Amino acid sequence: MDTTQLDGAHVTVVGLARSGVAAACLLQEAGALVTVADRKDRGELLGVLGSLDSTATRLVLGSDYESALDQAELVVISPGVPYRLEALERVRRRGVRVISELDLASRFLSAPILALTGTNGKSTTVTLIGKMLQESGKRTFVGGNLGTAISEAAVQSLRACKMGRPCPYDALVVEVSSFQLETVERFHPWIAAILNVTVDHQDRYESIDEYIAAKNRIFENQTPSDYALFNLDDSRVATLRRRAKASVLGFTRAQSLPSDLRGGAYLNRDRIMMNIGGQTHEICARSEVKIIGDHNIENAMVAATYAFLSGCPLGIIRQVLRDFPGLEHAVEVVRERRGIRFINDSKGTNVDATLKALESIDQPIWLIAGGRDKGGDFSRLAPAIRRKVKRLILIGEAAPLIEKAMGGYPALERADTLKQAVEVAASGACLGEVVLLSPACASFDMFADYQDRGRQFKVLVQSLPE
Repeated sequence: MDTTQLDGAHVTVVGLARSGVAAACLLQEAGALVTVADRKDRGELLGVLGSLDSTATRLVLGSDYESALDQAELVVISPGVPYRLEALERVRRRGVRVISELDLASRFLSAPILALTGTNGKSTTVTLIGKMLQESGKRTFVGGNLGTAISEAAVQSLRACKMGRPCPYDALVVEVSSFQLETVERFHPWIAAILNVTVDHQDRYESIDEYIAAKNRIFENQTPSDYALFNLDDSRVATLRRRAKASVLGFTRAQSLPSDLRGGAYLNRDRIMMNIGGQTHEICARSEVKIIGDHNIENAMVAATYAFLSGCPLGIIRQVLRDFPGLEHAVEVVRERRGIRFINDSKGTNVDATLKALESIDQPIWLIAGGRDKGGDFSRLAPAIRRKVKRLILIGEAAPLIEKAMGGYPALERADTLKQAVEVAASGACLGEVVLLSPACASFDMFADYQDRGRQFKVLVQSLPE
């Protein structure tokens, strides 16, 4: 269904999360007759419902929410809605399209879309790209899976079009999750990348191959005039480049790029280098990148490549890399107390994210981990924990699984709450050590989301007496 066919069409939005609300508002702006469905009841959704125009929206909530699909001519699903639901399969069998909010929004946008996906590092990299473009004077939207739903940008673009004005954005920098990519049809980024792929969301996917296939759909609608960027150091990602239809670029911590690529970024000893269009440029020394960790050197390479392709001057790229302190909840230094650093890595919701956090810290670590298991292999943490962690404090539903995976690691204990875990670590850690919250798990057993978990950690840390 084209955007011009939405006027008067019956469209059902399933899932009243942030992106679902944004999709409903976009569809209303386009003239559609919108029904919003969610399995939660009205009492659970009071905070969200206030964002909708109740006079123009039909609500179907609670156990009967699937009935909202009966008359739909198009269905838009939020990322948290499993695309294999039997109710959605029935819709497909009668010829109705089921698309993601991401795909819907992209149909209303004329400015170039700069999209990236990956298991870890998406939010940091998208934020870096956005800052570089904004500093160079471009009107830039930054969002998607990170923060603001892309449908909000589409609403602004549609309103501008109705008033005869140009698109209010020069570029849209979009973080994309595998969940959003599962049901794309026309989503077409000018630049797209997969940062990395590690085992994650195995509570949703039947195999790692299925997870990778979802990620790989970011390149599906690209053409030779677009760019596709691949992590050459990740074997699962590097092989995907052979199927790309766009101009293929790469990034690597090696000292050169393979000859089959059109360019990319690499490390020459301690210098971050970039080769685009046959010309080589030095970005900066790796020591000048303010955010810590080798994984953030990769993120810096990707951001620099996107920004340079978009016309951002090298001087601005360098300055942003030197100044950017990192994201909240991503290896974020909260406080130093009595010579002990407290670091919030609540965004570390899978095993590989926690491994990267551990490797980025040189001091002895008191690690607080645990939460809701997403099907991760916690045994992969054991070598790093034995090497770098002085004491492991476990919380949440996955605590027994992690303890078992540690294979008798002796310096381990459980805490009933995050508060108790912080207090244990604060009283036991010594001068020069680090207390790190990096859960390797989802947050939903004890918290609203990873942001809630991280902010509660920060409040607890800040409330510790001097």
